[in-house]
Amino acid sequence: MAIEYVPGHALSADEEAYHFVLQQIRTCGFRPGERLVPEEIAATIGTSRMPVREAFKRLANEGLVTLRPNRGAVVRGLSIPEMEEVFNMRAVLEGLAARTALKRVGPQQLKSLEHMIDVMEQSDRDLPRWVTAHREFHEYLCGLSASPRLQQQIASLHAVVEPHMRLWLQHAAKPMTSREDHMAILTAFRTGAPDVIEAVLREHISATVPALKAVMAIENHR
Repeated sequence: MAIEYVPGHALSADEEAYHFVLQQIRTCGFRPGERLVPEEIAATIGTSRMPVREAFKRLANEGLVTLRPNRGAVVRGLSIPEMEEVFNMRAVLEGLAARTALKRVGPQQLKSLEHMIDVMEQSDRDLPRWVTAHREFHEYLCGLSASPRLQQQIASLHAVVEPHMRLWLQHAAKPMTSREDHMAILTAFRTGAPDVIEAVLREHISATVPALKAVMAIENHR
């Protein structure tokens, strides 16, 4: 399948190659186990192979690509235990981010978060839009912590699990909506209690694990 590519703005060749491959992995354009061909990617984005190879190295360090000696690069998926580990880490770190964000969350921030929940609700049957809206909700919330290193760690975990989240939602029997779950986060912020906020975020993230494990088990046996 041909990949549609829109050139980036004011990015170096290295950054453009990295963001292109990252986006393709996150959106399942490149799927777990798929071999990445630097010549094809370079031709798609209009660059030489060197920036693409540098992108592979960077993504390998982030756990998204496996570099095989003399055999090239492949997209690295997660095993079920690895996925559980990532979600456990997300639960802890996003709980901390939400707790830290409390003093920066006022009526305007809550209004913005509720609007993002509305977008998710309106995207009920549109998988790509729903996943994007869901990610933006969590990114915005974590950004309110004003903790750059914490945000960076959380963002890297999101990148690793997003392809599996997309596969899960493709198999989900229920609509891709979780308005009540996300509104519970806003309700927690209105209590003004840090422990409550942290606990709600942890539970919200951990609740995804059982269904995701079931789908991954099915995929792994195909």
